[in-house]
Amino acid sequence: MAPRKRPETQKTPEMVVRPKSKRSRSPRELEPEAKKLCAKGPGSSRRLDSGCLWAELASLQVPPLCSSIVRALHQQKLGKASWSSLQQGLQQSFLRSLASYRIFQKAAPFDRRATSLAWHPAHPSTLAVGSKGGDIMLWNFGVKDKPTFLKGIGAGGSITGLKFNPLNTDQFFTSSMEGTTRLQDFKGNTLRVFSSYDTCNFWFCSLDVSAKSRMVVTGDNVGHVILLNMDGKELWNLRMHKKKVTHVALNPCCDWFLATASVDQTVKIWDLRQVRGKSSFLYSLPHRHPVNAACFSPDGAQLLTTDQKSEIRVYSASQWDCPLNLIPHPHRHFQHLTPIKATWHPRYNLIVVGRYPDPNFKSCTPYELRTIDVFDGSSGKMMHQLYDPESSGIISLNEFNPIGDTLASVMGYHILIWSQEEAGMQK
Repeated sequence: MAPRKRPETQKTPEMVVRPKSKRSRSPRELEPEAKKLCAKGPGSSRRLDSGCLWAELASLQVPPLCSSIVRALHQQKLGKASWSSLQQGLQQSFLRSLASYRIFQKAAPFDRRATSLAWHPAHPSTLAVGSKGGDIMLWNFGVKDKPTFLKGIGAGGSITGLKFNPLNTDQFFTSSMEGTTRLQDFKGNTLRVFSSYDTCNFWFCSLDVSAKSRMVVTGDNVGHVILLNMDGKELWNLRMHKKKVTHVALNPCCDWFLATASVDQTVKIWDLRQVRGKSSFLYSLPHRHPVNAACFSPDGAQLLTTDQKSEIRVYSASQWDCPLNLIPHPHRHFQHLTPIKATWHPRYNLIVVGRYPDPNFKSCTPYELRTIDVFDGSSGKMMHQLYDPESSGIISLNEFNPIGDTLASVMGYHILIWSQEEAGMQK
């Protein structure tokens, strides 16, 4: 059953910061309470099935490749181990560490649900979060100072895209339902308006920025994509999709490579040097449902897409028009829920996404928990699930900080910070 919409009453913005609870337990520890008793037999195929089968997850043991990371680095330096095997060893070590991840800080600063988040590119304990009311908070959870809070316009001001300015991290770009894509600072000043609509019938839904080519790209609710330079000059404005452009992403390694996702059930890949019109895309990737997001991997070689119902896809640069992996996963869309979007880990080939259990999903089990699921990007196999019984809502957004050791999550009105238990005790 869809969650009830919480009345959006006005309240004074405040922080509710909670230390990590000693009672926080992993999904495996909650198995008796949740009655997870449905595991398939040894003969069943599990390659593309991501159901919550706790028995199988509990038996999953990641075998160590070597006695230590130092030894692995030494072997690689001597030429006795390949770089790929070293990376695999590091990834396996990280996956083992996820068993000790707990929520050690939690905040609820908004009077409407959170809709976007972005990590500061240089400070691993600082992030910015936007809300449905247009509020924006800059939060350094590593210090006790009061966070910076910018009040929005309220209804109709939803922050749909949020990016730090890579050329000046005291500034940030936003796209919003207010009908603007702009550059702001954390003193509340608008430094430049890149695109603006003077009517409430049109608004901006997505945003990305490239530091190398100094470009800003934004998409709107009727299918237009606008490319501008950092000075605010519009390079082109084209209707690239039939409906709302939910996500735009520039390739981190080849920033002339653009992916756009839409509720018209397609993801399109473009070469910005050759865009001449709506038919000049390089690839069109049809989906069975509207698409919430399309994200390039940190190395730019893969593309991760999230639809609005039950499928995550991984595409590879070796063959963009054919998915490498189709991962069944329940994350259906609901009007009053921030759209669920899968993201990449910044250092490992891992996918992170919130689960919204669906009774119609083929692998749904009784008492299924609303977890954060971690998948292997190569095989599509589920590797781990994070869960806190005191924060059991639907988690829509998940992003690891740039160094990859801390996870920020958005759950309705709440912002959750996950870290290793030992690290959380020190902070």
